[in-house]
Amino acid sequence: MTVIVPEPVLQVNNNPNSETVYEEQHDLNLDGGFIVPDSNAFGHSFRDYEKESKRKAVVEEFYRNNHINQTYEFAKKKKEEYGKLQKAKMSIWECCELLNEFVDESDPDLDEPQIEHLLQTAEAIRRDYPDQDWLHLTALIHDLGKVMLHPSFGEEPQWCVVGDTFPLGCAFNESIVHHQYFKENPDSQNPNFSTKLGIYSENCGLANVTMSWGHDEYMYLVAKGNNTTLPPAALFVIRFHSFYAMHRSGAYSCLMNDEDKEMLKWLHVFNKYDLYSKSKVRVNQEEVKPYYLSLIKKYFPAELRW
Repeated sequence: MTVIVPEPVLQVNNNPNSETVYEEQHDLNLDGGFIVPDSNAFGHSFRDYEKESKRKAVVEEFYRNNHINQTYEFAKKKKEEYGKLQKAKMSIWECCELLNEFVDESDPDLDEPQIEHLLQTAEAIRRDYPDQDWLHLTALIHDLGKVMLHPSFGEEPQWCVVGDTFPLGCAFNESIVHHQYFKENPDSQNPNFSTKLGIYSENCGLANVTMSWGHDEYMYLVAKGNNTTLPPAALFVIRFHSFYAMHRSGAYSCLMNDEDKEMLKWLHVFNKYDLYSKSKVRVNQEEVKPYYLSLIKKYFPAELRW
């Protein structure tokens, strides 16, 4: 089955001294009526990695380990291992329930179980975009790759499962959070990886780039490997939603091709909900479960290879 998704037409504010502004031109309202809250679940600014809090030390130690250990060779080996999809067989919802056991150590904004974040994001998008059911489901499943933390999946350390992602095989951009720890990464001493493009060519396309290994890449492989009928925009969102250096700071544009730039518009829509819907308000899982089960049935097989 082919799913055709209408593309949003965006108007960008070209004033270099102001933030990028996206305005509705046709039938997709990119604001969606969503009001960005003033503070996160701890009363601080969102994604504030310097604010003193009970989460700061945990988050910084996470990124120290992440930036030291995420090398090009490491990511290639993990992609080969997990890309075989031989870890388990289960449904999407069963995977959601497994995430009840985990809290993301890289997240300075929330310390609730992961399934709460998935439902909060999905329900916020569902409210503002009732006709875009593919986007509702994308929100529900975008973090399911974090199941790698589970003992039955190898109980991977958090530093190779969660956190911001970035390209490997080229220089580490300074916009990446806690960039200072990359100096201890072996790839920083590799002359082949130390230039802006590294092993890549100009506008080669993100499909040809090796990203740091984590839940984004894994869930992308799971979705593709199980022949999902979600549209390409959904797969782009799943694979790159943690690539903040690109979609928040504009870094690595030299690696993007025209298709990436078109898909990035959808990621900007999604990211607002992924980031700012986090709260201590719980979603009634049993109440919303039938709706999401119907979407899973529409876009995925009953049982997936993981």
